[in-house]
Amino acid sequence: MPRPSQPLLSMERIRECALEIIDTAGLEALSMRRLAERLGVRAASLYNYVPNKDELLHDLANSMMDQVDVSGFGSDWVTGVTVWARSYHRALAEHPNLVPFIASGPARREAALRRADAVHGGLVEAGWSQRYATMIGASVKYLVVGSAMGSFAGGFVDDAEIYDERFPNLSRAHLLRSHAAEIDHASFELALHAFIEGLRRRYTETDSAE
Repeated sequence: MPRPSQPLLSMERIRECALEIIDTAGLEALSMRRLAERLGVRAASLYNYVPNKDELLHDLANSMMDQVDVSGFGSDWVTGVTVWARSYHRALAEHPNLVPFIASGPARREAALRRADAVHGGLVEAGWSQRYATMIGASVKYLVVGSAMGSFAGGFVDDAEIYDERFPNLSRAHLLRSHAAEIDHASFELALHAFIEGLRRRYTETDSAE
């Protein structure tokens, strides 16, 4: 029997298939056995590439964080934070079911720690104190993770009768779902703009932000 021209397994295929399971069925649905079945191999074959599910999740999270752009800090801190937040949000929003795992922290993940180091260093070099640099990093994480985990507008049902009588101030809420992508994007941009403007004022008021 001729050998296949392409190997049955590769780390890239494993990542792609794992993300498909997570995206369609949720984080808890991923198991090494289910992944092996989807790939058409035995579970034991996966262990030649990754030792367990937890390590696979760390690998997926690391791959996602590789997409986050922190190069803006080479210009100034405003550009740095803006570019970082937008690319961070974009990377997480592609796979919202994986966000709770990523939100637990960088752990030992190389890509996440490299970006945390670049962000913190860029802010301190721009004149922010160590304390403020830490809080700015945390604040951006809260903003990005919260917005990436789910849709605000998509959480409303499109039945006008639900809102008409009991919730008069939500009389147009039934329209939100059909515009969810636009509203969610604009809302993230509004929050990011307000955050940056608040930091600008704090930076000016304190000169070097204490």
